[in-house]
Amino acid sequence: MFKGSLVPLVTPFSNGKIDFPGLKRLIEFHLEEGTEGFVPCGTTGESATLTHEEHRGVVKFVIEEVAGRRPVVAGCGSNSTQESLGLLRYAKEVGADGALIITPYYNKPTQDGLYEHFKFLANSVDLPIILYNVPSRTGVNLLPKTVARLVEVENIVGLKEASGSIDQVSEIINLAGARITLLCGEDANLLPILSVGGKGSIAATANVAPKDFANLIKRFNEGDLEEAKSLHHKLFPLCKAMFIETNPVPIKTTLNLMGMISAEVRLPLVPLREESLTKVKEVLKGYGLI
Repeated sequence: MFKGSLVPLVTPFSNGKIDFPGLKRLIEFHLEEGTEGFVPCGTTGESATLTHEEHRGVVKFVIEEVAGRRPVVAGCGSNSTQESLGLLRYAKEVGADGALIITPYYNKPTQDGLYEHFKFLANSVDLPIILYNVPSRTGVNLLPKTVARLVEVENIVGLKEASGSIDQVSEIINLAGARITLLCGEDANLLPILSVGGKGSIAATANVAPKDFANLIKRFNEGDLEEAKSLHHKLFPLCKAMFIETNPVPIKTTLNLMGMISAEVRLPLVPLREESLTKVKEVLKGYGLI
């Protein structure tokens, strides 16, 4: 259902408030560059520091601006199952095509707890759900056997996998097979993940290089492996630079240097250190983005 390059949109700020004109510019930029879906209010969108009102406002705005031209998968994750349920219900109400739900952070639930959390949400709201596994940020790893259990639950259709382990990706594909759409969430691993059965990506770096992410997936699917490899090696240093400090600080800094939006982030995130900024600029100049 959700394939190709989906972008986990940053949330632009201006003087502490949501910059909706900037968000509109980003949406139009992605539509022109070939992005195949939008994911507002994921972790790259700084969802953890958005108020509930802001979160709902961003999701509604993106759905209205995209206006059916691409799928919109609303970020609905939380470490509270009931809070996530509220976000999920709202996403359904305003016309989202699906929801991205991260594993609960800090709580460190067991695999049974993760299963019950996602099962409850999927059974409560009739909206396609993409699970999101990113152990480095949440402290818990959604294991392949748990994914295999979850794909039996109606409405659970995909997984954004960001464990960084190709072994884990391979095991998920072996266990879940065609029953789930696996999407790369570890930007630099896109080509390897496609090679073992992945169907696309939800990659933070696609915020700044959407055309190359979309084209890498297309070239791979068309069997043009040489061009896919070429794009992988082109993107690799950019992907690494975009995680030189905590995401989405380098992404927003890059978008600012590209003249798209402010680099503003919310505390506890802070601007890039000068030494990191120098390294990022070198990569961006080499890539041709600035």
